[in-house]
Amino acid sequence: MTDYTFLDALREQLARPENQSPHNRFLGIEVVHLEHARAVLRVPYAARLAGNATNGVLHGGVITTVIDSAGGWSVIAALGRRINIATLDLRIDYLKPATPGMAVTAAAHCYKVTRNVCFVRALAYHADRDDPIANCAASFMIKDTTLVQEEATQA
Repeated sequence: MTDYTFLDALREQLARPENQSPHNRFLGIEVVHLEHARAVLRVPYAARLAGNATNGVLHGGVITTVIDSAGGWSVIAALGRRINIATLDLRIDYLKPATPGMAVTAAAHCYKVTRNVCFVRALAYHADRDDPIANCAASFMIKDTTLVQEEATQA
């Protein structure tokens, strides 16, 4: 990178819908904030995403997706480069239902990076991080394609 840091370029890239995953785009997930080892994403409320049409509570799968995505972006932000990763483990404790009509924010922190695995903590909440909807602990596998390409070249 010449004129921009990695995170500046990543923020700029993710601001364009065509650079987001189709699933996240379908859900309306927005990148709110990126910094080293941290990511904040938001999914706006949409009645079509309710798990129960009677009460309008957002489906748990939508909350899982925004937490998982925030965790993944926190890993990329911690590593400082685009790299293939995969969710190994995602444990979510749902503490209360999401409030119908309110956006859900997921804030993730990649607190430990090893050679092959990154570890993340995350919260989903409405307006107050101290009143979470869900708490998460996750791990992500690092799949460095440059090493695979180098190994294939040497074979």
